[in-house]
Amino acid sequence: MIYDVAVIGAGVFGSWTAYLLRASGRSVALVDAYGPGNSRSSSGGESRIIRMGYGADQIYTRSAMRSLALWRQFCETTGHAIFHQTGVLWTAAPGDAYTQQTRRVLEHCGVKFDVLQTADLATRFPQMRFAPGTWGIFEPESGALMARRAVAAVTSEGVGAGVSFLHAAVAAPAGAGKLSSVRTAAGGEIRAGAFVFACGAWLGRIFPQLFSKRIEPTRQEAFFFGAPPGDPRFAAPAMPVWIDFSDPRGPYGFPDLENRGVKIALDQHGPRVDPETLDRVPSTEGLAAARVYLGGRFPALRHAPLLEARVCQYENTSNGDFLVDRHPDFDNVWLVGGGSGHGFKHAPAVGESAAAQILGAGGTEPRYSLASKQETHHRTVY
Repeated sequence: MIYDVAVIGAGVFGSWTAYLLRASGRSVALVDAYGPGNSRSSSGGESRIIRMGYGADQIYTRSAMRSLALWRQFCETTGHAIFHQTGVLWTAAPGDAYTQQTRRVLEHCGVKFDVLQTADLATRFPQMRFAPGTWGIFEPESGALMARRAVAAVTSEGVGAGVSFLHAAVAAPAGAGKLSSVRTAAGGEIRAGAFVFACGAWLGRIFPQLFSKRIEPTRQEAFFFGAPPGDPRFAAPAMPVWIDFSDPRGPYGFPDLENRGVKIALDQHGPRVDPETLDRVPSTEGLAAARVYLGGRFPALRHAPLLEARVCQYENTSNGDFLVDRHPDFDNVWLVGGGSGHGFKHAPAVGESAAAQILGAGGTEPRYSLASKQETHHRTVY
Protein backbone atom coordinates (compact mmCIF):
# COMPACT_ATOMS: atom_id res chain seq x y z
CA MET A 1 0.00 0.00 0.00
CA ILE A 2 1.09 3.56 -0.71
CA TYR A 3 -0.10 5.93 2.03
CA ASP A 4 -0.71 9.60 1.50
CA VAL A 5 1.46 10.33 4.55
CA ALA A 6 3.67 8.24 6.81
CA VAL A 7 4.38 9.75 10.22
CA ILE A 8 7.51 8.35 11.87
CA GLY A 9 7.29 8.64 15.66
CA ALA A 10 4.19 8.08 17.79
CA GLY A 11 4.96 10.57 20.51
CA VAL A 12 2.57 13.41 21.23
CA PHE A 13 3.62 15.50 18.18
CA GLY A 14 3.47 12.53 15.83
CA SER A 15 0.21 11.10 17.14
CA TRP A 16 -1.61 14.46 16.83
CA THR A 17 -0.17 15.04 13.35
CA ALA A 18 -1.38 11.62 12.20
CA TYR A 19 -4.77 12.10 13.88
CA LEU A 20 -5.37 15.45 12.17
CA LEU A 21 -4.13 14.29 8.78
CA ARG A 22 -6.53 11.36 8.95
CA ALA A 23 -9.35 13.76 9.93
CA SER A 24 -8.60 15.65 6.70
CA GLY A 25 -9.31 12.47 4.72
CA ARG A 26 -5.74 11.35 4.02
CA SER A 27 -4.55 7.77 4.35
CA VAL A 28 -1.97 7.74 7.12
CA ALA A 29 0.56 5.32 8.58
CA LEU A 30 1.86 6.05 12.08
CA VAL A 31 5.12 4.25 12.79
CA ASP A 32 7.02 3.76 16.04
CA ALA A 33 9.80 1.43 17.11
CA TYR A 34 8.58 1.02 20.70
CA GLY A 35 4.89 1.94 20.63
CA PRO A 36 2.86 5.06 21.53
CA GLY A 37 3.60 6.54 24.95
CA ASN A 38 6.51 4.16 25.54
CA SER A 39 8.84 4.69 28.50
CA ARG A 40 11.82 5.67 26.35
CA SER A 41 10.04 8.63 24.77
CA SER A 42 9.82 12.22 25.96
CA SER A 43 6.04 11.78 25.80
CA GLY A 44 5.96 8.68 27.97
CA GLY A 45 5.80 10.14 31.47
CA GLU A 46 2.90 10.26 33.91
CA SER A 47 1.86 13.91 33.63
CA ARG A 48 2.60 17.17 31.84
CA ILE A 49 1.62 20.79 32.57
CA ILE A 50 -0.67 22.74 30.30
CA ARG A 51 -0.44 26.47 31.03
CA MET A 52 -0.86 29.65 29.04
CA GLY A 53 1.91 31.78 30.62
CA TYR A 54 5.09 32.22 28.57
CA GLY A 55 6.55 35.60 29.44
CA ALA A 56 6.51 37.87 26.39
CA ASP A 57 6.24 34.90 23.98
CA GLN A 58 2.72 35.51 22.75
CA ILE A 59 3.22 32.84 20.06
CA TYR A 60 3.29 30.15 22.76
CA THR A 61 0.46 31.63 24.79
CA ARG A 62 -1.79 31.54 21.73
CA SER A 63 -0.56 28.06 20.82
CA ALA A 64 -1.36 26.82 24.32
CA MET A 65 -4.81 28.42 24.17
CA ARG A 66 -5.56 26.68 20.88
CA SER A 67 -4.17 23.40 22.17
CA LEU A 68 -6.18 23.50 25.39
CA ALA A 69 -9.35 23.96 23.34
CA LEU A 70 -8.42 20.96 21.18
CA TRP A 71 -7.45 18.79 24.17
CA ARG A 72 -10.80 19.61 25.79
CA GLN A 73 -12.65 18.90 22.56
CA PHE A 74 -10.84 15.58 22.22
CA CYS A 75 -11.81 14.58 25.77
CA GLU A 76 -15.44 15.58 25.28
CA THR A 77 -15.74 13.84 21.91
CA THR A 78 -13.98 10.59 22.81
CA GLY A 79 -14.67 10.27 26.54
CA HIS A 80 -10.97 9.95 27.45
CA ALA A 81 -10.36 11.55 30.86
CA ILE A 82 -6.81 12.78 30.26
CA PHE A 83 -7.08 16.42 31.40
CA HIS A 84 -7.29 17.55 35.03
CA GLN A 85 -8.33 21.18 35.49
CA THR A 86 -6.31 21.74 38.64
CA GLY A 87 -5.37 25.32 37.84
CA VAL A 88 -1.72 26.35 37.47
CA LEU A 89 0.05 28.55 40.02
CA TRP A 90 3.11 30.49 38.86
CA THR A 91 5.13 32.18 41.63
CA ALA A 92 8.03 34.61 41.38
CA ALA A 93 10.26 36.98 43.33
CA PRO A 94 9.31 40.65 43.66
CA GLY A 95 9.71 42.59 40.41
CA ASP A 96 10.40 39.50 38.27
CA ALA A 97 10.34 40.79 34.67
CA TYR A 98 9.39 37.46 33.06
CA THR A 99 6.32 37.11 35.27
CA GLN A 100 5.33 40.72 34.68
CA GLN A 101 5.54 40.09 30.93
CA THR A 102 3.43 36.99 31.40
CA ARG A 103 0.77 39.00 33.16
CA ARG A 104 0.61 41.54 30.31
CA VAL A 105 0.42 38.87 27.59
CA LEU A 106 -2.27 36.86 29.40
CA GLU A 107 -4.33 40.01 29.76
CA HIS A 108 -3.82 40.93 26.09
CA CYS A 109 -4.81 37.45 24.91
CA GLY A 110 -7.89 37.24 27.13
CA VAL A 111 -6.68 34.40 29.38
CA LYS A 112 -8.40 34.14 32.75
CA PHE A 113 -5.98 34.63 35.65
CA ASP A 114 -5.67 36.01 39.17
CA VAL A 115 -2.74 37.98 40.53
CA LEU A 116 -1.93 36.88 44.08
CA GLN A 117 0.26 38.69 46.57
CA THR A 118 2.08 36.92 49.41
CA ALA A 119 -0.86 37.13 51.83
CA ASP A 120 -3.24 35.84 49.14
CA LEU A 121 -0.95 32.90 48.42
CA ALA A 122 -0.72 31.97 52.09
CA THR A 123 -4.50 32.09 52.46
CA ARG A 124 -5.37 30.11 49.35
CA PHE A 125 -2.57 27.55 49.60
CA PRO A 126 -1.77 27.04 53.30
CA GLN A 127 -0.01 23.73 52.60
CA MET A 128 2.71 25.69 50.76
CA ARG A 129 5.39 28.06 52.11
CA PHE A 130 6.34 31.24 50.29
CA ALA A 131 9.28 33.57 50.85
CA PRO A 132 8.45 37.15 51.84
CA GLY A 133 7.49 39.26 48.85
CA THR A 134 6.61 36.28 46.64
CA TRP A 135 3.72 36.96 44.29
CA GLY A 136 1.97 34.79 41.78
CA ILE A 137 -0.29 34.29 38.80
CA PHE A 138 -3.01 31.65 38.99
CA GLU A 139 -4.59 30.29 35.80
CA PRO A 140 -7.84 28.60 36.92
CA GLU A 141 -8.60 26.92 33.56
CA SER A 142 -5.19 25.30 33.10
CA GLY A 143 -3.93 22.10 34.68
CA ALA A 144 -2.39 18.72 33.90
CA LEU A 145 -2.46 16.24 31.03
CA MET A 146 -1.92 12.55 31.72
CA ALA A 147 0.92 12.17 29.25
CA ARG A 148 1.35 8.49 28.52
CA ARG A 149 -2.38 7.84 28.47
CA ALA A 150 -2.97 10.91 26.31
CA VAL A 151 -0.58 9.69 23.61
CA ALA A 152 -2.14 6.24 23.70
CA ALA A 153 -5.62 7.76 23.47
CA VAL A 154 -4.85 9.99 20.48
CA THR A 155 -3.18 7.08 18.71
CA SER A 156 -6.10 4.76 19.50
CA GLU A 157 -8.67 7.24 18.22
CA GLY A 158 -6.59 7.77 15.09
CA VAL A 159 -6.44 4.02 14.48
CA GLY A 160 -10.19 3.81 15.05
CA ALA A 161 -10.63 6.44 12.34
CA GLY A 162 -8.43 4.56 9.88
CA VAL A 163 -4.79 5.36 10.73
CA SER A 164 -2.56 2.32 10.22
CA PHE A 165 -0.22 1.84 13.18
CA LEU A 166 3.01 0.06 12.26
CA HIS A 167 5.35 -1.21 14.99
CA ALA A 168 8.71 -0.78 13.29
CA ALA A 169 12.07 0.96 13.50
CA VAL A 170 12.78 3.12 10.46
CA ALA A 171 16.22 3.57 8.89
CA ALA A 172 17.54 6.98 7.88
CA PRO A 173 16.52 7.92 4.33
CA ALA A 174 19.22 8.42 1.73
CA GLY A 175 19.45 10.65 -1.32
CA ALA A 176 17.57 13.83 -2.12
CA GLY A 177 14.59 15.11 -4.09
CA LYS A 178 11.36 13.13 -3.67
CA LEU A 179 11.39 10.27 -1.15
CA SER A 180 9.24 7.34 -2.24
CA SER A 181 9.77 4.97 0.68
CA VAL A 182 11.65 4.28 3.89
CA ARG A 183 13.17 1.01 4.97
CA THR A 184 12.57 -0.64 8.32
CA ALA A 185 15.18 -2.34 10.48
CA ALA A 186 13.46 -5.66 9.76
CA GLY A 187 13.92 -5.21 6.02
CA GLY A 188 10.44 -3.99 5.19
CA GLU A 189 9.40 -0.95 3.21
CA ILE A 190 6.89 1.82 3.92
CA ARG A 191 5.74 3.74 0.86
CA ALA A 192 4.01 7.12 0.98
CA GLY A 193 3.51 10.36 -0.87
CA ALA A 194 4.88 12.38 2.06
CA PHE A 195 6.79 11.63 5.24
CA VAL A 196 6.86 13.28 8.64
CA PHE A 197 9.73 12.53 10.99
CA ALA A 198 8.43 13.37 14.47
CA CYS A 199 11.07 11.34 16.28
CA GLY A 200 11.80 13.61 19.22
CA ALA A 201 15.20 12.93 20.75
CA TRP A 202 15.88 10.38 17.96
CA LEU A 203 16.02 13.08 15.26
CA GLY A 204 19.74 13.41 15.90
CA ARG A 205 20.27 9.67 15.40
CA ILE A 206 18.31 9.59 12.13
CA PHE A 207 19.63 12.87 10.74
CA PRO A 208 23.02 13.37 12.44
CA GLN A 209 24.30 15.93 9.93
CA LEU A 210 21.30 18.18 10.61
CA PHE A 211 20.74 17.66 14.32
CA SER A 212 23.79 16.30 16.12
CA LYS A 213 24.37 19.84 17.42
CA ARG A 214 21.02 21.53 16.79
CA ILE A 215 18.98 19.20 19.01
CA GLU A 216 20.46 18.23 22.37
CA PRO A 217 18.74 15.46 24.38
CA THR A 218 19.24 15.96 28.13
CA ARG A 219 18.58 13.68 31.09
CA GLN A 220 15.67 14.77 33.33
CA GLU A 221 14.34 13.30 36.57
CA ALA A 222 10.97 13.48 38.31
CA PHE A 223 9.98 12.13 41.73
CA PHE A 224 6.64 11.17 43.26
CA PHE A 225 6.12 11.40 47.03
CA GLY A 226 3.34 10.06 49.22
CA ALA A 227 1.07 12.51 51.05
CA PRO A 228 0.06 11.83 54.68
CA PRO A 229 -2.81 9.32 54.93
CA GLY A 230 -6.25 10.86 54.69
CA ASP A 231 -4.81 14.34 54.01
CA PRO A 232 -6.65 16.09 51.12
CA ARG A 233 -4.37 19.15 51.03
CA PHE A 234 -2.07 17.69 48.41
CA ALA A 235 -4.68 16.62 45.87
CA ALA A 236 -6.81 18.74 43.56
CA PRO A 237 -8.74 20.96 44.03
CA ALA A 238 -6.89 22.01 47.19
CA MET A 239 -3.49 21.93 45.47
CA PRO A 240 -2.82 23.11 41.90
CA VAL A 241 -0.07 22.38 39.47
CA TRP A 242 2.68 24.87 40.34
CA ILE A 243 5.87 26.42 38.95
CA ASP A 244 8.38 28.33 41.07
CA PHE A 245 10.14 31.00 38.99
CA SER A 246 11.81 32.45 42.06
CA ASP A 247 14.28 29.53 42.04
CA PRO A 248 16.80 29.40 39.14
CA ARG A 249 16.52 25.60 39.02
CA GLY A 250 12.90 25.93 37.87
CA PRO A 251 11.15 23.64 40.36
CA TYR A 252 7.66 22.56 39.34
CA GLY A 253 5.18 20.00 40.50
CA PHE A 254 1.75 18.41 40.47
CA PRO A 255 -0.80 17.53 43.09
CA ASP A 256 -1.53 13.90 43.82
CA LEU A 257 -3.23 12.92 40.56
CA GLU A 258 -5.04 9.59 40.31
CA ASN A 259 -3.38 8.44 43.56
CA ARG A 260 0.13 8.32 42.07
CA GLY A 261 1.73 10.77 44.52
CA VAL A 262 2.86 14.40 44.62
CA LYS A 263 5.22 15.00 41.71
CA ILE A 264 8.24 17.31 41.80
CA ALA A 265 10.97 17.98 39.24
CA LEU A 266 13.62 20.58 38.42
CA ASP A 267 13.46 22.21 34.99
CA GLN A 268 17.18 22.84 34.64
CA HIS A 269 18.78 20.83 31.84
CA GLY A 270 20.64 17.68 32.82
CA PRO A 271 23.64 16.12 31.02
CA ARG A 272 23.44 15.26 27.34
CA VAL A 273 22.31 11.68 26.69
CA ASP A 274 21.50 9.18 23.97
CA PRO A 275 17.79 8.28 24.30
CA GLU A 276 18.43 4.78 23.00
CA THR A 277 20.95 3.83 25.68
CA LEU A 278 20.04 6.19 28.53
CA ASP A 279 20.26 4.59 31.97
CA ARG A 280 16.88 5.37 33.51
CA VAL A 281 17.78 4.78 37.15
CA PRO A 282 17.26 8.01 39.14
CA SER A 283 20.29 9.56 40.80
CA THR A 284 20.77 9.91 44.55
CA GLU A 285 21.79 13.53 43.95
CA GLY A 286 18.56 14.29 42.12
CA LEU A 287 16.47 12.69 44.82
CA ALA A 288 18.31 14.60 47.53
CA ALA A 289 17.77 17.94 45.76
CA ALA A 290 14.07 17.18 45.28
CA ARG A 291 13.69 16.28 48.98
CA VAL A 292 15.36 19.49 50.16
CA TYR A 293 13.11 21.63 48.00
CA LEU A 294 10.00 19.62 48.86
CA GLY A 295 10.56 19.99 52.59
CA GLY A 296 10.99 23.74 52.33
CA ARG A 297 7.97 24.33 50.11
CA PHE A 298 5.67 21.74 51.69
CA PRO A 299 6.59 21.27 55.36
CA ALA A 300 4.12 18.40 55.83
CA LEU A 301 5.94 16.46 53.11
CA ARG A 302 9.42 16.87 54.58
CA HIS A 303 9.63 13.16 55.45
CA ALA A 304 7.22 11.87 52.80
CA PRO A 305 8.08 8.46 51.34
CA LEU A 306 9.28 8.22 47.75
CA LEU A 307 6.65 6.28 45.77
CA GLU A 308 8.32 6.22 42.38
CA ALA A 309 10.76 8.10 40.15
CA ARG A 310 11.06 8.64 36.42
CA VAL A 311 13.98 9.41 34.14
CA CYS A 312 13.22 10.77 30.68
CA GLN A 313 14.78 13.33 28.36
CA TYR A 314 14.15 16.76 26.91
CA GLU A 315 14.93 17.30 23.20
CA ASN A 316 16.27 20.83 23.28
CA THR A 317 16.65 23.12 20.30
CA SER A 318 19.13 25.98 20.53
CA ASN A 319 16.69 28.32 22.30
CA GLY A 320 13.63 26.17 23.01
CA ASP A 321 11.59 26.99 19.90
CA PHE A 322 9.87 24.07 18.17
CA LEU A 323 10.82 22.61 14.80
CA VAL A 324 8.10 22.27 12.13
CA ASP A 325 9.65 22.54 8.69
CA ARG A 326 10.45 20.77 5.45
CA HIS A 327 13.66 18.76 5.18
CA PRO A 328 16.21 20.79 3.15
CA ASP A 329 17.08 17.84 0.88
CA PHE A 330 13.68 16.22 0.31
CA ASP A 331 10.65 17.83 -1.31
CA ASN A 332 8.14 15.65 0.54
CA VAL A 333 9.72 15.18 3.98
CA TRP A 334 8.84 17.25 7.03
CA LEU A 335 10.61 17.46 10.39
CA VAL A 336 8.57 17.95 13.57
CA GLY A 337 10.15 18.08 17.01
CA GLY A 338 12.19 20.17 19.40
CA GLY A 339 9.69 19.97 22.25
CA SER A 340 12.44 21.31 24.55
CA GLY A 341 10.75 20.25 27.76
CA HIS A 342 7.65 22.40 27.27
CA GLY A 343 6.19 21.00 24.07
CA PHE A 344 3.71 18.36 25.22
CA LYS A 345 0.85 20.78 25.86
CA HIS A 346 1.23 22.30 22.37
CA ALA A 347 0.87 19.05 20.42
CA PRO A 348 -2.59 19.77 18.94
CA ALA A 349 -1.45 23.16 17.60
CA VAL A 350 1.87 21.70 16.38
CA GLY A 351 -0.05 18.92 14.65
CA GLU A 352 -2.29 21.50 12.97
CA SER A 353 0.75 23.43 11.76
CA ALA A 354 2.44 20.31 10.39
CA ALA A 355 -0.73 19.07 8.70
CA ALA A 356 -1.35 22.47 7.11
CA GLN A 357 2.16 22.54 5.63
CA ILE A 358 1.86 19.01 4.26
CA LEU A 359 -1.53 19.77 2.73
CA GLY A 360 -0.31 23.02 1.21
CA ALA A 361 -2.58 25.13 3.39
CA GLY A 362 0.06 26.92 5.47
CA GLY A 363 3.66 28.03 5.54
CA THR A 364 6.44 27.63 8.06
CA GLU A 365 6.34 29.81 11.17
CA PRO A 366 9.78 31.53 11.15
CA ARG A 367 10.48 30.62 14.77
CA TYR A 368 9.75 26.95 13.99
CA SER A 369 11.97 26.87 10.91
CA LEU A 370 15.06 24.73 10.53
CA ALA A 371 17.04 27.82 9.53
CA SER A 372 16.43 29.37 12.95
CA LYS A 373 18.02 26.44 14.79
CA GLN A 374 21.57 27.17 15.88
CA GLU A 375 24.37 24.92 17.08
CA THR A 376 25.05 27.01 20.18
CA HIS A 377 22.44 26.47 22.88
CA HIS A 378 21.06 29.41 24.81
CA ARG A 379 17.60 28.77 26.22
CA THR A 380 15.12 31.67 26.01
CA VAL A 381 11.76 29.84 26.06
CA TYR A 382 10.51 28.54 29.44
